[in-house]
Amino acid sequence: MTIDLSRYQRQLIFSGLGEEGQRKLLSSRIVIVGCGATGSSLAMLLARAGAGFLRLIDRDFVEMNNLHRQMLFTEEDAEEGRPKAVAAAEHLRAANSDISIEPVVADFDAGNAIALTQDVDLILDGTDNFETRYLINDVALELGLPWIYTGVVASYGMGATIIPDGAARKVGREATPCLQCILGPEPPGGGPTCDTAGVIGPIVTLMASISAAEAMKLLSGRGEINRGMWMMDLWDNSFEQFGVAGRNPDCPACGRGERRFLTADAGSRSVSLCGRNAVQITNPGAQLSLPAIARRLQALGQVDVNEYLLRAHIDDYEITLFADGRAIIKGTEDPDLARSLYARYVGM
Repeated sequence: MTIDLSRYQRQLIFSGLGEEGQRKLLSSRIVIVGCGATGSSLAMLLARAGAGFLRLIDRDFVEMNNLHRQMLFTEEDAEEGRPKAVAAAEHLRAANSDISIEPVVADFDAGNAIALTQDVDLILDGTDNFETRYLINDVALELGLPWIYTGVVASYGMGATIIPDGAARKVGREATPCLQCILGPEPPGGGPTCDTAGVIGPIVTLMASISAAEAMKLLSGRGEINRGMWMMDLWDNSFEQFGVAGRNPDCPACGRGERRFLTADAGSRSVSLCGRNAVQITNPGAQLSLPAIARRLQALGQVDVNEYLLRAHIDDYEITLFADGRAIIKGTEDPDLARSLYARYVGM
């Protein structure tokens, strides 16, 4: 297919990118893990910039309280409870029909991480938790892919461009320390979250803009990559950029070659969701008939079903069920209770 470059005219005349850089961007393949606030902003910026292929992975659906910071979605998306990956893909196709966009409604986990990333050039972090970021770090090291970490909470954000040894030659850049080198062998915990500190939209779009620019530099082979970490707080007007030490030879991930987050044991698991009073249950390998379950649950409460998900309101709980067996159970933060409700109404 012949691409009309005229839509990118203002990028073409920007000396930092030029026509050669734009063509490289158009031939690039990106996966964005998470399509919430940061991920949807990254997707919007890179789709409009002409990234040739975007795979959007998200486990969740749009809700009204997302809209103040998740700029890609609409009230209609929230009212219909549309999966974020699907809604994002539709809006992005309306903005740029020249590129390919693949929505994936799934939890990014150790069981599917390699399959979802092995055919791309770059991984972008749109997640809200460090456990998934450490999984992305393992995947990037295993496949030799660069990735960009972006974290946001309250009015504060930070990020880093990570280039493993195996990716350095591909992108023509010097390798960097991995995320475990920088932050330690275990995911950070105990800090503020969206549960406790909230988040404002401007810091989301600012951090996404910085990371999108880093992505454009990596993919086009032009521009100076940030060699450290960037940190900023819009409420306190603090802006910092600092270097990081070199690779740690004792780092479990890039030093000793361990992939602890990628080799996690299979099986059902549960995780509380940030700021949602909800628990996600995963049930790997399950394939459910949503219409059949809807018929079974209709006597117990209000049930709505579409081609992507089933939503049931039973007693004080809202159960959103996906065909792959995954469920988000709202109304509790207790994993044991959530698993009990899942077993009672869906079956394990």
